Amino acid sequence: MLQPVACPKIEIATWEEALKHVRARSTDLRVALGEVERAEGLSRVALAGALTTVNGSATYTHNFISSETQQFARDPASPTGFRTTPVSTPFPNFLTAQATAIQPVFAPRAWYAIGTAERNIEVARLTVEDTKRTIALAVANAMVAVVTAERIAELNRLGLRNALTRLELTQRKTTLGGGTGLDVVRARQDVENARQLLVQGDETLRQARESLGLALGIPEQVGVPPNVDISGLEAGARNVCRQANSIDERSDVAALNARVEVAHRQHQDVKYQFSPTVDVRSTVGTTTIDTGAAPNTTWNVQAVLTVPLWEGGARYGNLRETHAAEGIAIQRLEAQKRKAIIEVEQARRAVTVADERRKVAVQSRDLAAENDRLTRASYLEGRGTSLELVAAAQALREAEINLALREFDLVKARVLAVLVLAYCPW
Repeated sequence: MLQPVACPKIEIATWEEALKHVRARSTDLRVALGEVERAEGLSRVALAGALTTVNGSATYTHNFISSETQQFARDPASPTGFRTTPVSTPFPNFLTAQATAIQPVFAPRAWYAIGTAERNIEVARLTVEDTKRTIALAVANAMVAVVTAERIAELNRLGLRNALTRLELTQRKTTLGGGTGLDVVRARQDVENARQLLVQGDETLRQARESLGLALGIPEQVGVPPNVDISGLEAGARNVCRQANSIDERSDVAALNARVEVAHRQHQDVKYQFSPTVDVRSTVGTTTIDTGAAPNTTWNVQAVLTVPLWEGGARYGNLRETHAAEGIAIQRLEAQKRKAIIEVEQARRAVTVADERRKVAVQSRDLAAENDRLTRASYLEGRGTSLELVAAAQALREAEINLALREFDLVKARVLAVLVLAYCPW
C-alpha cells in the first residue's frame, strides 16, 4: 500500500496541451459550434424568403377514353372553301410543361426576418465564447483537483509510513517492558485508520483524474506531472483569456442581452404578419395540344397583392405569446446580471479569504508538528501515553492535509478571479 498509484497514460502539464485536447474532443464546444452553423443555415433560409423563387413542372397525360369529332378549318384550295380534320376529344396523349418565377416586391416580414436571423448568429457566437470560458474554468479546476489529490495521496502514504514506525516503536517498547498491550492496540488502530485514509485518498485521486479526462473530452484517466508548476495556471489563464471591461461584456450576459433583442424582434415579426405583400409572378407554359385557336406556348406576367384578413385569431395569440417571451428574456437577463455581479465580487474576495485560510493552516500545521515531536519525545522518555501519541499523529495528518487543501484552494481562487469576468478567444 505504500506504493503510489500508477501514473495514467496521458498527462497534461500546460494550458496549451489541455486546449489542444479540448479543441479536438470537447463535446460541449462542438455543440456550441454546431449551434453557430445551425444559425447560419437558418439565416440563409431567411434570406431565401426575399429572393426569387423559380418552380418548374411537366405533365404527361394519356386518356383512355376519347371520342373523335370533325373539326372544320378554312381551306381556299378546297372546292367548298373548307376542309374537315378528325380530332380526338379529349386528346389521347399530350405533354404540358410550365415554369413559374415569383419575386417578392413588398415583403416587410421576410426582410425583417433576415435581421432576426443575423441576431441569432450573434447569440450563438456569444454562447461559444461563454462555453470556452466555462470549459477553461472546468479544466483549470480539474487540473488543480488532480494535483491536490496527488498531494493528499502522498501525505496519506507518509502518514501510513509514520504510523507503521510508531507501531514498531510501541511493540519494541512493550517487549522491553516499557509499554502495555493497550499501547500496541492503539498503535494498530492508528495504522488501520491511516490505511483507510490511504484507500479513500487513492480512489479520490482516480476520480479526479477521470474528471480531468472528461473535461478534456478523453474517456479515461488523465494525470498531471508531479513537477508541474500549479501556480502557473493563473498565468496560463491570463494568456488564453482576456478580461472584459464590465459585466455587460461577459459572454453569458452579452448572450442573454442578444436574446432579449431577438425576443423583441420575434414580437415585431408577428406584427408584420398583418401587413400585405406584393409579388411579381411570371409563368411560361407550353403544351403539345394543338387546337388551332390558341398558341402552344404562352407567357404571362402578374402582380399579386395579398392582404391577410382573418385566420381565426392566431396572430393575436402569437402577439401575446411573444410579448410574454420578451418579458421572460428581460427578467433572465436581469437575474444573470445580478448573479454575475455577485460572482465577480465573491471571486475577487475569495483570493484574500483563501490566502488567510492558508496562513492559518500553516500555523496549525506547524503547531501540530511541534506537538507531535514533543509527544514522541515524551513517550520515549516514558512520560507520555500511547493515546497522546496517536492523537498527536492524527492531528498532524489532518493539519498536513488541510494545509494542502488550502494551498490549492488559493490557486483555484486566483484562476477563478481571472476567468469570472473574461472572454476566451482561443
